[in-house]
Amino acid sequence: MDAGAVGLLREILASTGWLERTRELGRALRATRSPGGLLLVGDPEHEPWHLAAHLDDESRLSGLAQLAPTLVRWSPPPDAPPHLRVGIDRVAAARRGETLFVVAESAAPVPLLERVSDARRIGATVLALDGGDGELASLAHDVISVRHGDAVTFDGVQHLVSTAAGEAPPAAGPVRRPGLRERLARLADRVSGPQIGD
Repeated sequence: MDAGAVGLLREILASTGWLERTRELGRALRATRSPGGLLLVGDPEHEPWHLAAHLDDESRLSGLAQLAPTLVRWSPPPDAPPHLRVGIDRVAAARRGETLFVVAESAAPVPLLERVSDARRIGATVLALDGGDGELASLAHDVISVRHGDAVTFDGVQHLVSTAAGEAPPAAGPVRRPGLRERLARLADRVSGPQIGD
């Protein structure tokens, strides 16, 4: 999903509450104190490679080194490059000031929940993006749950969160939001393109 598609998704979701939630989680990711301290982990069947790449891009573009994630893997091959060889035990070794971001659309397995609990007890901030897993949500300081039938997909929320993480916080003061009619007109312009004679 490119920047234009993310922008269009934001326009469509502007009145749903999803943008506020993803911005909150994005800001929480920015609070990681040190480069390498953002630990990104999925479940054993799904490693969040795509999100890791987007966060790495946002880190580079925003100049925020702390957004470059450490991808934690369940079974990294021993011959993988060092940055792709970080195993699951790194989660239990998380420290205060680090952020553990768990991305698991399926229910988190017990070994992951145990390591997340250890990381939280040590003082790491735990954030989660899940598919409605109550046990994972109970361990997280902040969580977004995406369920079947929601206005946005699990993949879409990942794009919104990573984009929000790289953005500067909004300036203080009231912000005028365009009304529904104005948003629909902009959407129609994007879909149909300029009219003849414009």
